[in-house]
Amino acid sequence: MKSRALVTAAAAVMTAAFALTGCSGGASKAETTKANEASKADGGQETAKEKKDVTLNFAIPLAEEEWQVFREDVFKPFEEQTGIKINGIQMENKDMENKLDALKQAGKHEIDIFAPSTVYLPGIIDKDLAEDLTGGIEIPDSIPENLYKEFQFDSKVQFVPLRPNVQTNYYYKDKFEKYGLEAPKTWDELLNVAKKLYEEEGVGRVAIQANSGSALTITSLEFIRSAGGDPLVLNDEGSVKAFTFLQELWPYLSPESKRADFNVINELLATESIYYGANWPYCATVVVKDGGKDQVVSYVGFEGPEGISKVTTTTVMGIVNGTPNKEEAVQFLEYLMSEEVQNTLFSKLGWAPARSDAFGEIEEWQKPFVEDVQEALQFAQSRPIVPYWSDVDKAINDAFKDIVIDGNKDVQGTLDKYHDQIEAAKAQKGE
Repeated sequence: MKSRALVTAAAAVMTAAFALTGCSGGASKAETTKANEASKADGGQETAKEKKDVTLNFAIPLAEEEWQVFREDVFKPFEEQTGIKINGIQMENKDMENKLDALKQAGKHEIDIFAPSTVYLPGIIDKDLAEDLTGGIEIPDSIPENLYKEFQFDSKVQFVPLRPNVQTNYYYKDKFEKYGLEAPKTWDELLNVAKKLYEEEGVGRVAIQANSGSALTITSLEFIRSAGGDPLVLNDEGSVKAFTFLQELWPYLSPESKRADFNVINELLATESIYYGANWPYCATVVVKDGGKDQVVSYVGFEGPEGISKVTTTTVMGIVNGTPNKEEAVQFLEYLMSEEVQNTLFSKLGWAPARSDAFGEIEEWQKPFVEDVQEALQFAQSRPIVPYWSDVDKAINDAFKDIVIDGNKDVQGTLDKYHDQIEAAKAQKGE
């Protein structure tokens, strides 16, 4: 199969990347970077004195346990090394564009750095709220290009990656062995597994994240793209194949799929209500480590007619246009992309690192899960970054309800309707 070769190739690339980090060239660059950082930190009494008076306001949406790690293990070392103070500001993704725009209109510089999810970038770019960093910031070679190239608009570097996130597929090894099953590698195998478990247990034991909103959108995107479809078109051949297959699969899935998001998948796996489901990397910590379900294992997932497709929900970092602290802000962004910080975020929070060389102290039980996440990132794409994305998101959710849940057999006609809605939204935005 064509995409099986792609998986093998991706794994080989990742293995090579790890090998290269131990070569003299990689070490040289690391040493150079550390030397540059040291130079910036110790660049004379006058420079240090000036930087002690700088405070960077950094807006990012974090949970309280994440803030604790950032304050103690990320901000504090940087402040000690550079004299630059960091003021963390809790700001939700949905509020960033309006807040930054309001400050811009008022001529105020109350935020220097912000870290949104990529889905919120179109409005930020349209309103010219982020500095152009082209040629002024170094993105490490150990960060794969597919984690940031999609965010370079008009050949400008305005955003750099902080945290990629990608789903892998989890299943109960013992349950699969009991029924003579293997982890599905194709759509056909997925359907067979779902059918077999349904027939044996009288209820669906395979779940997908079909809770309306972003969970359902990400699920649909992966099916659409793995069939060669374009979610911005939605009525093309690949999209029709995806929704037709999902309609066939739906009766054999767990009824909990309707409410399933990442939290629910964790709950269903932890209680053995399902034996198979896709989720983000934190699932391994919740279900395997904390829940003691050591029979739960993971793998990259199944492929559609055109291969494997994964959605990454990358948190990126930008510098506010017009900040008087651009130089210090660049220094902080490069620090956040450093091996040291990426290691810390992985080790302390379980965040998938942007760098291929930043996996900290991995416990033995974590290794296979981490390797699967690494491989999955090779197949990852962002959600489309367009100003009419909310309309696309709604169209995908509505199409799923009509076709998959309600069983509308006119798949092409239904998708034609939603395609027209997307085209109308696109025209309204002047695209």
